[in-house]
Amino acid sequence: MSALPPCPKCSSEFTYEDGNLYVCPECAHEWSPQAASAADDDDVKVYRDSAGNTLQDGDTVIVIKDLKLKGSSNVVKMGTKVKNIRLVDSDHDIDCKIEGIGPMSLKSEFVKKA
Repeated sequence: MSALPPCPKCSSEFTYEDGNLYVCPECAHEWSPQAASAADDDDVKVYRDSAGNTLQDGDTVIVIKDLKLKGSSNVVKMGTKVKNIRLVDSDHDIDCKIEGIGPMSLKSEFVKKA
């Protein structure tokens, strides 16, 4: 007897086969075996800039909008070049150090790849 994968929605281990689909009896989610194997391959998060370009650690980006810094009167001006970014899994995707301001976090939607 083969082991069936757990439900991708609720993680229930009581899945069963119905024709060519897997079905979860607890949440009624249905998915194909091909989708289950593709989901295992897609564990890596892809970070994209405002134009849809893929970002990687060490890239250089340009800020596309004036960004006010919380708790400060400083502003990161549009057109500021940020070198050697580091991607993190957080609500702010980019950790970096901006010259004249210091270390900070940015959202990838406010930058474009240089």
